[in-house]
Amino acid sequence: MKRGTSRDIRTANRYEVLRQIIASSPTSRQELAAATGLSLATVATLVGELLDLRMITEVGFEDSAGGRPRGLVAVNASGGALIGVDIAETYVHVELFDLALNVLARAEENIRPGESRPEQVVGHVTAAVGSVVAQAGVDAARVLGVGVSVPGQVDRDTGIAEYAPNWDWHDVPLLDLLSEHIAYPLYLDNPLRASAVAELWFGAARGHGDAVVVNLGTGVGAGLVLGGGLHRGVSNSAGEWGHTTLVLDGRLCRCGNHGCVETYVGALGIMQNLREIGPQSPLLHPGEQTATIDALAAGVAAGDHVAVKVVRDTARYLGAAVAVLVNVLNPEVVVLSSWVAARLGEPLLEEVREAVARHALKRPLAASRIVLSAIPTDPVCLGAATFALEGALQRVGQRSTKRAVPARSRTASAT
Repeated sequence: MKRGTSRDIRTANRYEVLRQIIASSPTSRQELAAATGLSLATVATLVGELLDLRMITEVGFEDSAGGRPRGLVAVNASGGALIGVDIAETYVHVELFDLALNVLARAEENIRPGESRPEQVVGHVTAAVGSVVAQAGVDAARVLGVGVSVPGQVDRDTGIAEYAPNWDWHDVPLLDLLSEHIAYPLYLDNPLRASAVAELWFGAARGHGDAVVVNLGTGVGAGLVLGGGLHRGVSNSAGEWGHTTLVLDGRLCRCGNHGCVETYVGALGIMQNLREIGPQSPLLHPGEQTATIDALAAGVAAGDHVAVKVVRDTARYLGAAVAVLVNVLNPEVVVLSSWVAARLGEPLLEEVREAVARHALKRPLAASRIVLSAIPTDPVCLGAATFALEGALQRVGQRSTKRAVPARSRTASAT
């Protein structure tokens, strides 16, 4: 097991204190100590560091029963800007946040079929990042970093997209390519981790020790919160539940296996469900995932029997797969997230709940809630922005020990 250095632990503690301040502004040092489990002396030191960095600010006092008034601190929203990038198979969505993680600007670029070469995706990201900075009118020096989420398996340390089956990417040096066009510090991860962090900070997983965030898009996966923290696995590959076998000798998946969960409940799998149920249905828009899912959602709302059956059958597959997560991980909450879940909404949720109830064991099921994500912005962008925030705090720790920044850290200064 990789053991953290004292600097790593200090960075993690600084990050956790700032997270609590962002979630609960204004708050006192005593409340922060109780929320984080750190000593009051440690919290006071870390708050002092964050004040020096102008990431937080003093905002007055509150009465304390029988003692001196307690000083209150709050996040300094204007103390910096963070950018979150959600690279999906059909779009690039980018959001710029202040330090309180309020959205200041958004931009989106469509990725058309056949536009998935790395240099094409980099072009879309570069354009969208430039757009949000211009929209927000943010000085480049205030941008603390850019968190980039890309589907598939990634190496956070090297910035390499190791494997993206839907694009047939293998060992793409994505952050190196992006750094040729974007001068801000860059941090790479995937949407499973990003959406899980977003729910942990601001969504349905907040306050829960164990949660699963199911991403339903073109790709499918599960972000895991275990023991109150993000679970990455030994190689940062945890959550590839979309590539577990649901149907023996079933549909061919782009990963090369057959019968994967993704081939039945991802956007392309749902389109195949529609083809099999209503091959001539006007709901089907060949080659257009979002148009087809939107048409299905509208069809369900209108009572179209084909749309209702497609969503019900999709939910049967999804419910069986989610039941495995409930049985194995015993989470407090399962969150259905990403664009397919958002578009199909409550009709999908109700059918999934019924299907999970048929397959999951009673005891773990009784302890779990299944809900839709209620985060009002793109959860992947939000989570990716927190990775940039984490990286910014890590850089502060590196500077404080006067160590050189590693060459592969992508921390080029903004221009």
